[in-house]
Amino acid sequence: MTALDTARGRITGVLGAVTMYRMVLVWLGVIHVAAWAFTLAGVITPAGAAGVSGVPPVLALVLSTAVVVVCTVGTSVLFGLAVRRPTHLESSIITGLILAIVLPAATEPVGWAVLALAGAIAGGSKYLLAIRGRHLANPAAVAATIVTATGLTFNGWWAGTPVLAPFVVVGGLLIALRTQRLGMVALFVLLAGGVSWARYLSFGAAPLDALGTALIASPVLFVAGFMLTEPLTLPPRDWQRLLYAGVVGALSGALLSIGPVFVSFQLALVIGNVLAFLVGQRRGVRLELLRTERMTPTSWRLDFRPRRPVSFAPGQYLELTLPHRGTDAKGQRRVFSIASARGADEPISIGVRASDPPSSFKRALLALEPGTTVHATLVGGDFTLPDPREKVLLAAGGIGITPFASGIADDLAHGVARDAVLVYAVSDPEEIAFRDLLERAGTRVVLVAPSAPTALPDNWTFVAGRLDAELVRAVVPDAAERHAFVSGPPRLVASLTRDLRALGVRRVVKDDFTGY
Repeated sequence: MTALDTARGRITGVLGAVTMYRMVLVWLGVIHVAAWAFTLAGVITPAGAAGVSGVPPVLALVLSTAVVVVCTVGTSVLFGLAVRRPTHLESSIITGLILAIVLPAATEPVGWAVLALAGAIAGGSKYLLAIRGRHLANPAAVAATIVTATGLTFNGWWAGTPVLAPFVVVGGLLIALRTQRLGMVALFVLLAGGVSWARYLSFGAAPLDALGTALIASPVLFVAGFMLTEPLTLPPRDWQRLLYAGVVGALSGALLSIGPVFVSFQLALVIGNVLAFLVGQRRGVRLELLRTERMTPTSWRLDFRPRRPVSFAPGQYLELTLPHRGTDAKGQRRVFSIASARGADEPISIGVRASDPPSSFKRALLALEPGTTVHATLVGGDFTLPDPREKVLLAAGGIGITPFASGIADDLAHGVARDAVLVYAVSDPEEIAFRDLLERAGTRVVLVAPSAPTALPDNWTFVAGRLDAELVRAVVPDAAERHAFVSGPPRLVASLTRDLRALGVRRVVKDDFTGY
């Protein structure tokens, strides 16, 4: 467990430098290029690429992909202009690249027209199937379901082949780690692959052959890594996501028919998306910036007024979308913990730490003028405090204090008394974020820093050193009796989680997203 936690912390630390959208885009590109290379070499012939029109298979594959992507992106841009909403180009390209894998390639104009129609449906569904600003279902799955159910084309899923499996597995695994969805992905693979395996066994296939067909020569691995994890169509809580993965996995593996309708992988995903929509934030969130306040030399607090009430639990996060020029690898969407209390009259606050130089997103965010409206695409997360009667240990590193600020502010606003100890590690005494809130709440704080601040509030203790097992044992003798929550940079979260378990802390909850 120790080695696993350490390795996972290092991996997530590295992966956190790239947005999920950029990572998915890169790996889809790798899969497509690999498919082109293997097709050119004659190793594989993707579904639909072997026509009788004289078009070489690799050219059919490249042209088909281009048609789908161009039509998906083009339709997204046109709809965005029509409704005066910015188009997220990376997301649209990703949709097109996925759809080009789900559908077969084409070698003649009629086939390319069908692919163009599918791309247009996918691009348009981002707006037409968005109820009150939120996606109802995965656009690629919607488009594929429509054009296959109507008989215009058939399922291709050409990435489900043994020669491409290594690219799909590595890419899918990295995406699952980056998005902290490894359990959900594993459950889907277990159910979808297991049900398919049992079905092939019932047909008389040998066990190993049946397993290879169920996993390697099928869409299971691709759907798990590249479609199931799509964030805008997931439910907000972990248990709901596991249930979602289980439902989609079971439907995908069973390959049932509901009347005349065949439940394909894409239809199973759409069904799961609709169920997820019913339990999630069923409205796009529009936030008007009230003020930006500098808290420390490197961190800011931004307060927003929601256009409509936003339902959230203290400690959850939201994903902001901020189109801006000169977008770097961090992209146009970022996840931030909510730092405020619940209440109809309360602002929605976030904490932002900006390095030097800051990412293009944070530079644009901190340059916003009061009155500017930004959009949040989702609200979710399970990093929420338990019943107030439970004793808790809150361990934060740097701006990782943000989700705890939400819980502390909420307790203060609602008169809730909680036995909580906050062990807060900062790189410098001047980097104490949300200090005013902590003082007003009377929170018991153990400050871990290289040097002592000039003055400590009542109920605060200063300790020089590193936030690890020895320090926690010294400052929180009853740590093993507490429900622990750890938030901060991924490497700190991984190492401190390991240390707390070594101290006998049985219940440790980790912040469930990377990147600040």
